[in-house]
Amino acid sequence: MKTWMQVLACAALALPATAVHADKKTDATETASGKRTTNLAGASDRKFVEKAASGGMAEVKLGQLAIEKGASPTVKEFGKRMVDDHGKANDELKEIASKKNFALPTDLDSEAKATYDKLAKLSGTDFDKAYIDAMVKDHDKDVKEFKKEASTGGVDPDLKAWAEKTLTVIEQHDHIAHQDKDAIKK
Repeated sequence: MKTWMQVLACAALALPATAVHADKKTDATETASGKRTTNLAGASDRKFVEKAASGGMAEVKLGQLAIEKGASPTVKEFGKRMVDDHGKANDELKEIASKKNFALPTDLDSEAKATYDKLAKLSGTDFDKAYIDAMVKDHDKDVKEFKKEASTGGVDPDLKAWAEKTLTVIEQHDHIAHQDKDAIKK
């Protein structure tokens, strides 16, 4: 007759290992059953996701502010577009991050908070000019970061595909922001 210790030892040996192979390049884990799970790959992907999530939140909040405080229909329309487009992109990024078990920031970063606070104190044409200037500066920077992620960024294929898709929208925003800036100056 086997002792309880022998039974437990045999049972433990019969259970499959939960992680038999970890691939550092893709940050994937393969279980004994052959199921492969992938987390966001590396530091560059993680940094991009954090910046994109924070930036997307900022675009929505600043867009809401533009709808509320904008003096010109052009600024109000651009603000609405930011709320709609970045809201959609944020939802898509949340879905990707959730599948990868990656937590997103829940609040604006300090730079975005400072921009929001500055703009919240303005009104009329002063607001319009400052808002569009901020949008030009931000989208110029975003285009560069999204191009980098889409072409030579991290190794996560879902994130890369999202960056490529979202880049098209951000390039449109950048173009419109530059046009609106020129129109508001006149």
